[in-house]
Amino acid sequence: MQGKPRIAIVGAGLGGTAAAALMARAGFNVRLYEQAPAFSRLGAGIHLGPNVMKIMRRIGIEDALNASGSHPDFWYSRHWQTGEELAKIPLGDYALSHYGASYLTVHRGDFHALMTAALPAGVLTFNKKLASVDDRGADVLLTFEDGTSEVADIVIGADGVNSRLREHLLGAEPPKYTGFVGHRAVFPTPLDSGTLPFDMCVKWWSDDRHMMVYYVTEKRDEIYYVTGVPEAQWDMTKSWVPSSQEAMREAFAGWHPTVQALIEATPEVSKWPLLERDPLPLWSRGRIVLLGDACHPMKPHMAQGAAMAIEDAAMLTRVFEEVGMTDHAQAFAVYEQNRTVRASRVQRVSHDNTWLRTNENPDWCFGYDVFEVPLLDAAAKTPAAV
Repeated sequence: MQGKPRIAIVGAGLGGTAAAALMARAGFNVRLYEQAPAFSRLGAGIHLGPNVMKIMRRIGIEDALNASGSHPDFWYSRHWQTGEELAKIPLGDYALSHYGASYLTVHRGDFHALMTAALPAGVLTFNKKLASVDDRGADVLLTFEDGTSEVADIVIGADGVNSRLREHLLGAEPPKYTGFVGHRAVFPTPLDSGTLPFDMCVKWWSDDRHMMVYYVTEKRDEIYYVTGVPEAQWDMTKSWVPSSQEAMREAFAGWHPTVQALIEATPEVSKWPLLERDPLPLWSRGRIVLLGDACHPMKPHMAQGAAMAIEDAAMLTRVFEEVGMTDHAQAFAVYEQNRTVRASRVQRVSHDNTWLRTNENPDWCFGYDVFEVPLLDAAAKTPAAV
C-alpha cells in the first residue's frame, strides 16, 4: 500500500464497514476505526433490498446472506384493527427476476458480522473513540480518546447521527427529535399468531402509529417488530430506554389479535427516539467527507436508512475508482452530485411515512444499481438517477 492515499473511516457501522470492505477489495489503503470495544448481536432486524444485495455481491457475502435471512414473498400492509390487506407488494422470486437480486430480512447483528468478517485482517481497529480532528491541508490528524493518533489523506465520517466529523464541518447541532419513538424487540417466533398466520413481512397501520413485523432468520424461528408511536418529548441525553409489555399493550390497545399475540410473547422490548436532520448544506470540506446517518439521518419508515449509507459507500468507492483521488475535492463533489437527490428523496418519503401503504411501484427504490447508474460529473445540471 506504500504510496497510495491513506483513507481513514471513522465508524464501523453498516455504512462504514461497507465502505471499508469495498475500498479494500478495490485495492485502496483503508483503515476503519470503531469506538466500541467489540460488536455484539444487538436486538434489531433489517431489510436488505435488491439495491443493497447487489452491493453485497461485490463484497462477496451475497450467498451467505441469502442462506441466513428470510425471503418474504410479499410486503403486506394491513389495517390495524381488521387485518384487511391495504397493499401487497411482490418480493420473493419476483424481486430476483425483476431486479436481479433478492429481497431479504435478517438480524442486523448477523448481517454486520458477515460484513465485518469480509474485511481483510488489520483494517478494523476497536476502542478508537474520536477525540479531535485537525485537517492540516496536506493531511488530517485524528486523535483518539485512548491517546493515540493517526494521519490520513482522506477521512470518511461514517459515525452516525451524532457524528463528530459532521460537527467538525458544520458546528455542534443536535439532531431533531421527530415526536415519535420506535419500540424494538427480537424474540423466538410465538406459536400463537392470534387470528392471522404471521406474514413474512407486514406493516400494520393506523392513522397515527404503526408496527412493522418480519422474520430475521431463514428458519423463521425468530421474529422482529419495530414501531412508530407518537410521544411528545424525549430526553436527548438517552439514545434508548427499556420499555415493557404493559407500555406496548397501552400503545396498541384495540389492535388486531395477531398484533396482540406478538405483544404477549415479547420477553424484552426497548424504546428509541426517531431522529432526523434537515438536508445539510455540504457533505464534505477539505479532506473530510460524510456518508450515511452522518449527513442524512432519517426515520426508518422506508426500511432504507442503512441502505442509503451502504449505497453512499459504494458510490464513493466507485468515484474514487473512476474519477481518482488526486483531486479529492473534485471526487467529493462528484460523489455528492450522484447521491444527494436519491438520499433526499428517501429521507422525504421516510419522513412522510407513506411508503407501500397502498399498492405502488417501488422500482425507483429497489431497482437502483449504484454500479450501473450513469455517473454525473460535479457540474451536471441533470440530477442523478434515483
